[in-house]
Amino acid sequence: MAQEFLKGTILSTVAGLSTVLGAIPLLLFHKHLGEKVIDSLMGMAAGIMLAASAFSLAGPSLEIGGVFRFTIGFLLGAVLVDLMDKYSPHEHFLKGHEGADVKKLSKIWLFVIAITIHNFPEGMAVGISGYTPEALNVAIAIGTQNIPEGAATMVALMNAGYSTPFSLLVTFLTGVVEVIGGVFGAGLILISKKLLSYMLAFAAGAMVFVVSDEVIPETHLRGNERLSTYFLILGFLIMSALDVVLG
Repeated sequence: MAQEFLKGTILSTVAGLSTVLGAIPLLLFHKHLGEKVIDSLMGMAAGIMLAASAFSLAGPSLEIGGVFRFTIGFLLGAVLVDLMDKYSPHEHFLKGHEGADVKKLSKIWLFVIAITIHNFPEGMAVGISGYTPEALNVAIAIGTQNIPEGAATMVALMNAGYSTPFSLLVTFLTGVVEVIGGVFGAGLILISKKLLSYMLAFAAGAMVFVVSDEVIPETHLRGNERLSTYFLILGFLIMSALDVVLG
């Protein structure tokens, strides 16, 4: 159990901090990264997350615990993220303000809250998967989608007028959120392995909700919906193939 906890923690750290990989090139080239590129990359990230949710989280959950436990965990994951998204004050650079109206918080902190709501379950998914043979698959999926997500975050912050060092710091912290989520998820299973089926399904439900409610709509706000959809299909195909190759 301790070995699996360590594996989940390490993989969630690597996957989470891959946000910086997407941010670093933008220190020089962010002005040349167009909206079509961002939407394409985010569309591909959505496809990768959907495939990982289906094959590396939902599938193992069904095999381990059956339909009943999977259904409970999956619905709980989706509903909890929905409630957090609905009632927590947060800001999207394209969609604007959501949740409670808290005037005392600046937009940057509202943006950080938004990232926390979405990235924490992703980190949990990697940490929890450390107890399954699909751990590497989930880590690759989350890490891969974090690269364009990091790029999009960096661009949004810099375009909003924040300095390059501060934008890079916030992008880095979005990855740290996933690390914390990974340690939390792996820790829960360390306490009781009976939770594994529920938590795999929980992570799958949370990720599917995030993709449908946030990632896909964000890629459809600037007239690039068809392009981003094809990249979503590409991302799904890539992750499906990786799932087979990695076993």
